[in-house]
This record gives sequence, structure tokens and C-alpha cells, in this order.
Amino acid sequence: MINEKDLLEITEKFGAPVYVYEAEMIIAQFQRLNRSFSGVKKLKLNYAAKALSNISILKLMNSLGSGLDTVSIQEVKLGLLAGFKPEDIIFTPNGVSLEEIEEAALLGVQINIDNLSVLEQFGNKHPDIPVCIRINPHVMAGGNTKISVGHIDSKFGISIHQIPHLLRIVELTKMQINGIHMHTGSDILDIDVFLYASEILFDTARNFKQLEFIDFGSGFKVPYRSGDIETNIKELGQKLSSRFNEFCEDYGNTLTLAFEPGKFLVSEAGLFLARVNVVKQTTSTVFAGIDSGFNHLIRPMLYGAGHEITNISNPKGRERYYSVVGYICETDTFGNNRRIAEISEGDILCFRNAGAYCFTMASNYNSRYRPAEVLWYQEKPHLIRKRETFDDLISNQVDVENLFDNLEPTPTLK
Repeated sequence: MINEKDLLEITEKFGAPVYVYEAEMIIAQFQRLNRSFSGVKKLKLNYAAKALSNISILKLMNSLGSGLDTVSIQEVKLGLLAGFKPEDIIFTPNGVSLEEIEEAALLGVQINIDNLSVLEQFGNKHPDIPVCIRINPHVMAGGNTKISVGHIDSKFGISIHQIPHLLRIVELTKMQINGIHMHTGSDILDIDVFLYASEILFDTARNFKQLEFIDFGSGFKVPYRSGDIETNIKELGQKLSSRFNEFCEDYGNTLTLAFEPGKFLVSEAGLFLARVNVVKQTTSTVFAGIDSGFNHLIRPMLYGAGHEITNISNPKGRERYYSVVGYICETDTFGNNRRIAEISEGDILCFRNAGAYCFTMASNYNSRYRPAEVLWYQEKPHLIRKRETFDDLISNQVDVENLFDNLEPTPTLK
């Protein structure tokens, strides 16, 4: 495990703010999930690239034997660049054009379609290309509509109530269906709810006679603080593996059980380090303002995520209550009234669970630069993304010469 001294040295070497990822923890999580489903004959873990898409992370996943779950043609191309074989990449987009799906198909990856309109169009044009179908089981998982995507009002997936229409399209186009998929959402705690959704998937799968795999999505909850609850992966592995084996025996073929873990693999491995610019006392609050904002870490503001925050510059200091805020010209609060070891200007704060959906959702809002990324592997830091510069910020902007030369200045009012 990386320690506070190592983290402080990383900020000295690479600057702050900076993202740090522990490779060994990612490896351990991959192996843990693999062991939990050792009871099935064929298992395929497809890392969800959207969680953390740095090419060095993708190469690490590839070296572990992972497949890749992608949601854009750009992620497909990143996966190929990282060394994934096309057949080890599944393309699960939402709301993209038929042209983008066809482009992915030409690259040889597994196509996963989640709406009837595109399914019919693709089937008419490319009946010989095997397709997976994403089902919406109408199951609310996680309890938060912002991260639950399998409920009845979700934009994702084909409703289970549309199965007759789906079957008619498949019959008329003579297309090949080789997989069935669902993803109910993130932060799943109730294993029984997941198993209930799985039964819906099994019932759907019985309509197709040439399946090769069933993809159960992911969404396993990870702990965000000491003592926090998480998905019991071992119990889920035992129960779902047993049920999956029963289904395969009844189906008459040994299918592959697939998952698409993202947060589970990389969230706890990620740390975000930021320097304190100012400690500001108001009438009722002590603010610790850092050299970052929701342009770098948007999850607390977007999802209400509670990242643990520690002062690694003064870890044994007397605890006080702080509201940690950013430097963006918006309300960008990372945590209200948190108990943190006494903070001074210049201290480095560490945000835990910053591996998933953190850097990948970063932006240049307020014309701020995106931070560097560092991979901690074999007790050494490796820079895997350079900090942006002003040249990066303007690299794609076009300065049209003499565009406004003929514009008359607005008269000043007297």
C-alpha cells in the first residue's frame, strides 16, 4: 500500500492536483472477482473503460486477461491501441448513430444493441454479424435514479415488455443473436434484487437458441469510508454461479457468464491529491479551499458521492471541522463539516476512492488545466498522463485572422 510519505513525494515531483492509482490494488480486485465466480466453467470479465480510460490502465487490464466494455467508438479504438483483440471488446453504446455502430462492427468487436429501431436497421443491413441485445429488466438497483439504469423510466435497454416486438424483428431480419445483456446500475447492495433481475434475463435468454454468453452488467458497491457497506461479492458469486450452471444445463449448452466491472476494479485504487490554497473562517464555517474544483472531481456535486478526505501533511493533527471547497466560480463543495486533521495553507489533502469516474469526467471549465495521472506500481510512481498546459488548452481553437476588423466599436454612453 502506498503511504503518506510516498504521496507527498509524488506531489513534489509531479505537482498538485494529481491523480494516483495503485496498480496492485487493481490487480487484487480483478483476482478477487475472478475467484468469486470460479464455480462457472466460462467466465469473461470485461473492464468498463468509461470508469478510467487511461491507456496504461487499459494495458494493465489486458495483461490480466480482461476483456473490454466500451460505450463509444473512441473507447473501442483506445482498446485496440492498448492491445485488446477485437473479439475481446464489446461495444455497448446508447443513443449513437447507426453509422457509429457499423464502424465498430467493421473493426470486428462484439456489438450490443439497446433499442428496437437500431436493431431492425442493423439486422436488415448486416444479418450475418452476431449481435448482443441489451434488456431493461425494470428493476431498480442501488436506490439512486442517477446511477440506477434498469428501472422502467430508464433510457437504457429494450423493455422486457417489448420482447414480442424484438422477436419479430429477429425473425424477419434473420439476424444472429449471440448474447443477452443487462445493467441495472451502480451501488448494488441487495443481492436478492440482482438475482431477481438475473431470472428475468434467463427467461429472456430462453427465446434465443444460439447464445454464446449472458452479460449481467455490474454495479457492485465499493466502500467509500471505513466501516462502509459493500456488495458481498463472494455470496453473489456462489449464488449466481450455481443458478447460472443450472440454466446452462437446462439450455443445453455451456455459455459464458460475463460481467463489465469498472468501479469495482479501480475506484478504491485511486487517490486524488490537492493543495490547500486558503483556510477561510466565516461566521459559521471554516472553509478549506483547494487548488481544484468540480472541473477535476465532479462526483460529489453530480452524484452526492462522499469521498473520504484526509490531511496527509498533518495526519496526526488535532481534528477540526472543515468544509472543503474548490476554486471554481460555482458552488463546488467536496464535503461539508468534515472532521479532518488541522489544515494549514499549503497542506496536501487526499481524496479516497478517486479511481472511477473521476479523471474521466474532468473538464477545462473556467479554462483550468486537467491534472496529471500517476500509476504506482512495484513501489515506484510512473507518470501516465502529463499535466495540461496553456498550449493544450488552445491547441484546437481556431483564431480566424481579421474576422472582426470591420466591426465598429460600440459608442460609450455619457
